[in-house]
Amino acid sequence: MNKNIKLFKVYLMAGSFTFSGGMAMLPLVERELCDKHNLMDKQTLYEYSALAQTFPGVIALNNACFVGKKINGTSGMIAAGLGAIFPAYVLMSIATVLYQLLPQEGIMLSVLAGIRATSTAFLFTAALGVAKHSLKTTLQIVVAILCFGLTVLNLVSAPLLIAAAGIIGFVLILVKKEPTCL
Repeated sequence: MNKNIKLFKVYLMAGSFTFSGGMAMLPLVERELCDKHNLMDKQTLYEYSALAQTFPGVIALNNACFVGKKINGTSGMIAAGLGAIFPAYVLMSIATVLYQLLPQEGIMLSVLAGIRATSTAFLFTAALGVAKHSLKTTLQIVVAILCFGLTVLNLVSAPLLIAAAGIIGFVLILVKKEPTCL
């Protein structure tokens, strides 16, 4: 099957059946692109996924563009990007029309609470996958734990943490205390 069609199908599936944002689709994308079709290794996928989070915009689209470009150039980037945004466009169009018609209490409220719980599980799974492939040194683990704590306690904003972590990595390279990337 053509790589662009595979990319479109994988991101279409991921966008259609995973909720909670771009990172929640990562386990499905990993299984399809890395395990099933061998289009990319897991390390590269997780590197692009981490990079996608640092750019402004929709994480799923950023991820699809990076991964699609890596696998099949510009046409792969477009195919994966279209696959990533198409389900959201269609579902949000329908949801926008129907939301006002749904009851905002009772069983519907329970259904939405269940979906939120499932979404949290998807996010934890994605976070563990990224951590497993991205955190290789003790310093990386310490920085990740510190950033997690500062984020949970709402003490420092995410852009400031990203900038600070980048500066730490840059300084470490300059002083050559850590020969590899942060």
